[in-house]
Amino acid sequence: MERSLEVHSRLIADCLPSLTAAADALIAAYRSGHKAIFFGNGGSAADAQHLAAEFVGRYLRERDPMPALALNANSSAVTAIGNDYGYEQVFARQLQALAAPGDVAVAISTSGNSPNVVEAVTCARRLGLFTIALTGTMGGRLRDLVDVLIAVPSEETPRIQECHILVGHALCDAVEQAIVDRFVLSIENAFVEH
Repeated sequence: MERSLEVHSRLIADCLPSLTAAADALIAAYRSGHKAIFFGNGGSAADAQHLAAEFVGRYLRERDPMPALALNANSSAVTAIGNDYGYEQVFARQLQALAAPGDVAVAISTSGNSPNVVEAVTCARRLGLFTIALTGTMGGRLRDLVDVLIAVPSEETPRIQECHILVGHALCDAVEQAIVDRFVLSIENAFVEH
């Protein structure tokens, strides 16, 4: 627990500018009618699914649902694409079918080197998506491929995963605050005008 808390403290100090940039990108995407698309393998797949659910459902505030997908959640698509095109294509092929310019792709990989995640980020950039990566301290191959890198200052997979869900929750909170506050402000302005 002490090691986890120590990594969390360094995360705040090291990653605040990246967290702000990622939140701003998600807010802009949602305000313009776009969506967030999450993907990862193993524990990162579980985080992708968890975070997509926070946007579609709710995090803390009552609000309209916001579109979000976890590409790993469709087991039929993942296994069919993996079988027919190779595992490296399981996320990229879905992005080609489901993504639109202006969407935000959120890649989650503790190493930053997962071939299917790297391929998906490369595809996302070709498609005109804003790209965010949640990785461990080195960032791996994703470091040079994404618009925003949130590199947890640890090389221990459990500590990285703990921070990834904390980062995801912080992003959910920032987006909800911005979207709900803007909605409330527009309602208040409508009453003032009448």
